[in-house]
Amino acid sequence: MINIDYSSESYLKKVDAYWRAVNFISVGQLYLKGNPLLKEPLKPEHVKNAVFGHWGTIAGQTFIYAHLNRVINKYDLNMLYISGPGHGGQVMVSNSYFDGSYSDTYPEITQDIAGLSKLYKEFSSSGGVGSHATPEAPGSIHEGGELGYSVMHGFGAILDNPNLIAAVVVGDGEAETGPLAGSWQVNKFINPVTDGVVLPILYLNGFKISNPTIMARMTDEELQKYFEGLGWDPIFVSGDEPEVMHPLMAKKMDEAIEKILAIKKNAIENDDMSRPKWPIILNRTPKGWTGPKESNGAPVEGSFRAHQVPIPFDSKHMEYADDFAKWMMSYRPEELFTEEGKLVDEIAEIIPKGDKRMSCNPATNGGKIMKDLRLPDYREYALGNQEKGKEVAQDMLVLGKYVRDVMKLNRKERNFRVFSPDEAASNRLYAMFEETSRQWVGEINEPYDEFLAPDGRVFDSMLSEHVAEGALEAYLLTGRHGFIHSYEAFLRVVDSMVTQHFKWLNQCEEIAWREEISSLNLIMTSHIWQQDHNGYTHQDPGMLGHLADKNSGLIHEYLPADANTLLVTFDKCLRSRNQVNLLTASKHPRQQWFTIDEAEYLVNNGLGIVEWASTDKGAEPDIIFATAGDTPTLEGLAAVQLLHDYLPELKIRFVNIVDLLKLQSPQVYEHGISDAEFNMIFTTDKPIIFGFHGYENLIDTLFFKRANHNVSVHGYRDKGEITTGFDMRVLNELDRFNLVKDAIYHLPQLGNKGAYIIQEMNEKLDTHTKFVHENGVEMPEIANWKWKGLN
Repeated sequence: MINIDYSSESYLKKVDAYWRAVNFISVGQLYLKGNPLLKEPLKPEHVKNAVFGHWGTIAGQTFIYAHLNRVINKYDLNMLYISGPGHGGQVMVSNSYFDGSYSDTYPEITQDIAGLSKLYKEFSSSGGVGSHATPEAPGSIHEGGELGYSVMHGFGAILDNPNLIAAVVVGDGEAETGPLAGSWQVNKFINPVTDGVVLPILYLNGFKISNPTIMARMTDEELQKYFEGLGWDPIFVSGDEPEVMHPLMAKKMDEAIEKILAIKKNAIENDDMSRPKWPIILNRTPKGWTGPKESNGAPVEGSFRAHQVPIPFDSKHMEYADDFAKWMMSYRPEELFTEEGKLVDEIAEIIPKGDKRMSCNPATNGGKIMKDLRLPDYREYALGNQEKGKEVAQDMLVLGKYVRDVMKLNRKERNFRVFSPDEAASNRLYAMFEETSRQWVGEINEPYDEFLAPDGRVFDSMLSEHVAEGALEAYLLTGRHGFIHSYEAFLRVVDSMVTQHFKWLNQCEEIAWREEISSLNLIMTSHIWQQDHNGYTHQDPGMLGHLADKNSGLIHEYLPADANTLLVTFDKCLRSRNQVNLLTASKHPRQQWFTIDEAEYLVNNGLGIVEWASTDKGAEPDIIFATAGDTPTLEGLAAVQLLHDYLPELKIRFVNIVDLLKLQSPQVYEHGISDAEFNMIFTTDKPIIFGFHGYENLIDTLFFKRANHNVSVHGYRDKGEITTGFDMRVLNELDRFNLVKDAIYHLPQLGNKGAYIIQEMNEKLDTHTKFVHENGVEMPEIANWKWKGLN
């Protein structure tokens, strides 16, 4: 066995050569499409017509990457890389090209002059790869198109991965975002025995797009106190001279890794799950390091001008060719590449091999290592519901028992987790705590604390939607399973994060080597129709519209009306792959409607006619009631009961929708039901009274390409306050009395008979308003209402 001194001058010279080579091809990717090693004078045909991409953070990140490779070799580490600064695409592409994984993935990108030319041409170009760490890049699990989520993605990756280190580079501009600022707290949840390690590397390069960064203008003393106060162990690296920086970074990174290994060793040998002080590296190097010092008389390196394209060189501006060539040749490519365009062997030999390459870490293509969940039979948790509406239950409470047993069945694999911002109890998932606890690494004060443990499977102890969502995303991306639940109004806090995850999955549909991962499952509860104590601020069902806008078959939106449909829906979601599943569920006591067989039909078909709530019995209906959501279903049934009492001869069809986007035309949504099936259920012209959980315009959009536009939607109209549940429905005209009124308006053939029914509905509404304002509770007619059938 050869003993290698990984800190020797000769080894660090190879690290420097590797770094220069990576920088060289990273600059080339920005500007060139030919002549990749500048073997001949530059001509317009060698240069891109337009240059899109960024330079500012690249050399600083590649410096870090090169030294991470060094410690992987020295300490035989299992490590992945997360590029937090925006537009760091060359970091992932260039390093994976040199370690061979890029060519293995894309055989046409060969390790020679021709391959380099293709690599250059495809970067940040039409039909090529993006300027972020996109899914096309081997080793990437963090796209970086939206700043603030790098640390939480690192955290999600290392949960239940005890041997993994996530090296997370955090840009100092990114560090100013709220989500990232909150992410520093995740060190309170990393279990040193059962989890891996997040090694944050705060890259203090000094500038954002056109402004200085806050942390870069803080002194080392201020930063030391700040991060020590957060429970980290800061290690500083600072400078701009490579011959000084390489030995300094080697020393400091060794220090960080040895501290990590010592913490892990002590924790495992002594079963010590107490909270350690994990190291963090604070690395100061200039923005645009190794790039042009100035351009057009203004400073570039070390300024905001290095952020994007340091010199305005393209095929139409060849007057900058000499400046560009000088920059490229400063990396001394003649020392780095063979005549054929391959990295010289003595440099290539220091690159980690096999799965030790950060571009090839198995966790970065999580579908390859994912194991299917063991799932219980949801029928064991089902309610009877033979007598409609007689049983009252809390849907989320019922689901909690199912979730508990998913935890139990997958206890050994530790590959299933539940995430939320301190809402497990509020959202009635109590049963989980019969099997596990909330993860909390630190002091536990009993009896004041409840369900806290260092090895808990529930991440629920941090009040941050961003951290919970980001950790779940990375947990899924690295081959595991889980879901997030949150208050409906506040899941909107992370709607852009969900969008970015969707975009990742959408891109992966076109990338054959990316294996499918478990779906992102989101449960919205504590929803608009049950905010009697929180009021208007807690009312926003807009996530439904936000995701529906995608018109993608990867999106599913479920609105189960009761516990049985929730059970079937959730089981289906856990079995799905590469989707974003949004569920809206009730946590309050509610009447239960569907048998488990009926629930299976509604979920598997997406929607269906409810025979026991219909009177058309195969004949042509006079009117159709459609409902999507637990509260609309209750009010729709009550309205049908009223109508039948007044007009027993009326032919009513009742339709319940669980999988909302099935209503969308298959022309725009691949899972939409056919026009023929749609017309059989909804007819082409009969009036439809649609009770909907969310904003009404979404239903109008879903019906737009269908034949029947005779639909009147009752949903959320942004009317709310602290009031009773039924009064909320009245304020938004989703109540049974307003539904009956609307039905009558759409049945002009009723004449005077209809007028008297409308007057009686108005009287009931007046009575309700007076009663609720005086007493603060529902009037008995509402509180004690029972379904009596349509016989």
